[in-house]
Amino acid sequence: MKALLHLLSLTTIKYDEELKIYYNRKKEEGKHSLLALNNVKCKLVSRIFAVIKRGTPFVKTHQYYS
Repeated sequence: MKALLHLLSLTTIKYDEELKIYYNRKKEEGKHSLLALNNVKCKLVSRIFAVIKRGTPFVKTHQYYS
C-alpha cells in the first residue's frame, strides 16, 4: 500500500497543478524532496477519505496560484 501511495504521489505532482504548486512551495521552503512528497501523500489520503465519507466524486473548488 505504501509503495502504491508513493507512485500515486509521484504521478500526482506531475499532472495535478494544485499539488504540483504545493510540492514546489515545500521544496522552496527548504524541505527535502522526500518530505515534500510525504506532504503530498498526506493531502492525497485526506482527499481520498473525504470522497469516501461524502460519497461524491472529487470536485476542485479552489484555484491556487504559485
